[in-house]
Amino acid sequence: MADPLDTVFSALADPTRRAILSMLLEDDMAVTDVADPFEMSLAAISKHLAVLGAAGLISQEKRGRVKWCKLEPDALRAASVWMQGFGQFEPVNLDAFERFLEGELGPDAQG
Repeated sequence: MADPLDTVFSALADPTRRAILSMLLEDDMAVTDVADPFEMSLAAISKHLAVLGAAGLISQEKRGRVKWCKLEPDALRAASVWMQGFGQFEPVNLDAFERFLEGELGPDAQG
């Protein structure tokens, strides 16, 4: 069984899936409306939606004959918490680091 965080990041790795999530930020959408802006088959979009659903990033429900997609933002919480852990470090000033290395190793040490 895959780690839920791995599943979320794997789902987010694809630009089509990220675009779908951005679209769903606005409102729930029918699957056919989700597919409309993409130059791929409805079957291909359905596979992307299945990956997003398996990661918990979206949910789908049938309303009449139409299948609707809804963003599930709470699924991103674990990924967000994990990424925020890296915010505790100060940004690296590469120029200052390079000057430090030159001082320690000498100017001939660079390649």
